[in-house]
Amino acid sequence: MASLPIEVKNVSKRYGDVQAVDGVSLSVERGEMIGLIGHNGAGKSTLFKLMLGLIPATSGAVLVSGVPIDGRDFRAVRRRIGYLPETFVTYDNLTGMEVLRLFADLKQVPRSACDDVLARVGLADAAKRRVRGYSKGMRQRLGFAQVLLGSPDLIFLDEPTNGLDPEGIHDFYQILHEVKAQGATIIITSHILAEIQERVDRLVILNSGRIAAQGTLAQLRAQMVLPSEIRIQLRSGQGSRVHDALASLAGLELKIEQDCVRVSCLPGQKVAVLNILAALADTVHDIAIHEPSLEDLFLGYGGLHGRKN
Repeated sequence: MASLPIEVKNVSKRYGDVQAVDGVSLSVERGEMIGLIGHNGAGKSTLFKLMLGLIPATSGAVLVSGVPIDGRDFRAVRRRIGYLPETFVTYDNLTGMEVLRLFADLKQVPRSACDDVLARVGLADAAKRRVRGYSKGMRQRLGFAQVLLGSPDLIFLDEPTNGLDPEGIHDFYQILHEVKAQGATIIITSHILAEIQERVDRLVILNSGRIAAQGTLAQLRAQMVLPSEIRIQLRSGQGSRVHDALASLAGLELKIEQDCVRVSCLPGQKVAVLNILAALADTVHDIAIHEPSLEDLFLGYGGLHGRKN
């Protein structure tokens, strides 16, 4: 049986009196894209460093492709890992191509691969320019280029879209899904929750060094039981009629704003609300249903608890 790309087994990491990671267990399947989220100080960066083998665990074990990160065989495994830190720092006096060739040498990847990778991230025309003249978004693209060198099996991305414009973010995720389709396993963190909520296979929410919840967005919504909002745009003068009909359902929160009724209801009430609206179709101009976002879930699971500035 093939080893999982990542197995974190009851791992803790302590810095003096600070418990950065506290008894975390996590398994990641091959070809899976995981979104790791949490407030500042929740333990994301520490868990990243543990899985990368950059720091030792105080207790527990981390295995990458079945190999312990503190074992002598991990060096060979590490060559198959791509990593983009939150801030990609490199030599400003070098050109983009020179930087990428340096990483190619470190990764023991042929330098001939650099041209294709730079073109893939949209830096072909800037390959001979010195990095000091790169914008923040271009630097981030260069950092992503070094991740892609050698077609890694496992990719860690820490706030990877910092500095990218909307087109750059779209291109980034398109490439990422292509890499995933080829079998790569990806772990990504982002403070822009709306950006990742529909793009990852599974979400892991960290809070105070522990996993507060994990699952798909749909699973987290079901676990949290947060209300949905139904916005009903009415034909002129129909607000009272619709409000009175919906008021027959217990537990709803209703607000009328001119010709718009906002209904806050639990998941099990949505069908009943829509059935009432169907019977009043002549009064309704439009309906929009807004499900709880990842940000709502994050806050619900204690995303602001213990936040550190």
